[in-house]
Amino acid sequence: MTHHYEVLRVQPDTFGREGTIGGQRVAYTRVSTLEQNTARQLDGIVVDRTFTDSASGKDVQRPQLTAMLGFVRKGDVVLVHSMDRLARNLDDLRRIVRELTAKGVQVQCVKEQLTFTGEDTAMANLLLSVMGAFAEFERSLIGERQREGIALAKARGVYRGRKRSLTEGQVDQLRRRAGAGEAKTALAREFGISRETVYQYLRTAL
Repeated sequence: MTHHYEVLRVQPDTFGREGTIGGQRVAYTRVSTLEQNTARQLDGIVVDRTFTDSASGKDVQRPQLTAMLGFVRKGDVVLVHSMDRLARNLDDLRRIVRELTAKGVQVQCVKEQLTFTGEDTAMANLLLSVMGAFAEFERSLIGERQREGIALAKARGVYRGRKRSLTEGQVDQLRRRAGAGEAKTALAREFGISRETVYQYLRTAL
């Protein structure tokens, strides 16, 4: 199923906190699984709008990232928790940062404490490459450790895979009620899962 996202933006931009015309503070967050929580990524930081993708770091399909790139305008600030939340790899990071700064949008990486404006010095560009490479390397190490841990658990016969969010009985009930026409949002709220998780369970029934 193809999802189409339409992002509406009020023009002109809202007034800044000092009373002058200013851009918006836009957050982009990404979680690698549907069960992860985005609240910790930009905790305590005030933003005007947030775009969130539920996708792995290697996933090319990130519709909310595409929506965010189309939404922001000159004078806006895009905030991300860290470089690896924004991009899949170093080349992807450079492309996204250049695309944003070319529009006059600042990019702030909170964890690395770096801001990119498009008028950056050679040192800032070097930091972008070095820190992006470290983020990519760290993600690879984490993935390698996870694979090694799973392999060892399988060898010991103790690996059972990821725990399901719902029991088999709950899944059957969810599918029956969704098939009867109950709203997906209401079902998600009742079962304590996201709407995307509801759709995931329904797709596995096909």
